[in-house]
Amino acid sequence: MNSNEPGTNEHRPPESSPVVDPTRSRETRQWAMFIHFSILAGWIIPIGGLIVPILLWQMKKEELPGIVPHAHVVLNWIVTSLVYALVCFILTFVLIGILGFFILGIATVIFAIIGGIKANDGELWEYPGTFIKVFK
Repeated sequence: MNSNEPGTNEHRPPESSPVVDPTRSRETRQWAMFIHFSILAGWIIPIGGLIVPILLWQMKKEELPGIVPHAHVVLNWIVTSLVYALVCFILTFVLIGILGFFILGIATVIFAIIGGIKANDGELWEYPGTFIKVFK
């Protein structure tokens, strides 16, 4: 049979299609979700929302490079939210900062949940309001 005849490559995938391990993909999505959810550790352990995402990223970045963009989104939000928190602290002297802290806390919880769900679906979601992008 000539290799140029139709039907000879029916059982072989094209050379350009990469072989993706579905287990690895699922694991990457799960760890990306954990990184988003790990911001919420700050509600339980002081500064845990800062340390836990960094630890998860550093532990898994070589094994699962697909989590790196998610870690960058989370870390950029952490840096941005620290700036927002500083502004809120300054504004507490005119009492509006208390409302700012409340809104910042609610936004962080909502963003972490949405980001985690989208990461588990295989999507990268940038947190709205992130204006400092230290990690790209």
